[in-house]
Amino acid sequence: MGYLDPAGVDVLAPNLKRRLSGVTATVVRLLPLQRDHIAIAAVAPALPRHVPQIRLRALLTMSRHGPSGARVWHARRNSEMLAGLFLKHVLRKRLKLLFTSASQRRHTRYSKWLIARMDRVISTSQKTATYLDRPSTVILHGIDTRDFAPPADRAAAKSALGLPPGPIIGCFGRIRAQKGTGDFVDAMVRVLADRPDAAAIVMGRATEHHQAYERSLRKKVLAAGLEDQILFKPEVPVDQIAAWYQALDLFIAPQRWEGFGLTPLEAMACGVPVIATRVGAFEELVVDGSTGALVPPKDVDAMAAAAATYLDNPAERMFQGEAARRHIEDAFAIEREVAAINAVYRDLLESRK
Repeated sequence: MGYLDPAGVDVLAPNLKRRLSGVTATVVRLLPLQRDHIAIAAVAPALPRHVPQIRLRALLTMSRHGPSGARVWHARRNSEMLAGLFLKHVLRKRLKLLFTSASQRRHTRYSKWLIARMDRVISTSQKTATYLDRPSTVILHGIDTRDFAPPADRAAAKSALGLPPGPIIGCFGRIRAQKGTGDFVDAMVRVLADRPDAAAIVMGRATEHHQAYERSLRKKVLAAGLEDQILFKPEVPVDQIAAWYQALDLFIAPQRWEGFGLTPLEAMACGVPVIATRVGAFEELVVDGSTGALVPPKDVDAMAAAAATYLDNPAERMFQGEAARRHIEDAFAIEREVAAINAVYRDLLESRK
């Protein structure tokens, strides 16, 4: 798909960060589905070509008005809220400003100042909404259950990626202490030492500031003699990640802090039970004892014990994986998220204020 003409666009969804992030994954998931119902385009330096988008420089030359009058500017970061305010008040573009908040901590004074100037706010969970100083519309993230689905043959999925045939536990995301990567590695050292048929995957990228941390984790694995069982894999593009979930038997979301966190939904959609820490929205996503298990953050003992239970009970693991898939289909299909966000857009576009 080529770049769109902004003259025909009602909603602009900026993604002003080049590196892969949760926001980037959200934009890539949502916009191809949203465009079937509303004229929407991303504004970004680097996104897959199937995502509807306009060129960054088109923001400066686009008409003041959109096809419906004012356009909606849907920001998900402080920098994007600031850009929306600049476009509206300096360049005099007619914009309705919308912000989605995923943060589950008190906002800085600067963030509060920006949020107060938005026309509407969306929260990604009930817990997130409690950290705002103004009303918001709660819309939980959803998952495309066509792209993220159980494999026809999990053994074949492992083989296709060159992975060992035994049970595999995954932890995907940025590598840093806040994300609990070290807690995951510590738990896996304990669990896999006497389970030579099982393996674990750490998949993600460490930014420059966190590369020493990643090296320390690799050294810990080497010291334990588990380098053939605890595997470090590089980050893959968002359109390839489903294949890696389909090769897993168990997923662990070990975060010490999280805003929302899509990885448990992605794993459960692929029929994989999830162990998650009680942070972010995870308690609103994982049904403890049914689609996975919830453990306290930083509690390596609890994480290791839960993982050992799943590894040693393949029938229960399979049963909960099937329940996890049904849970996603019933409560977290992406079509619900698309419809709810588009409804907010329409309210803004129709509002004369």
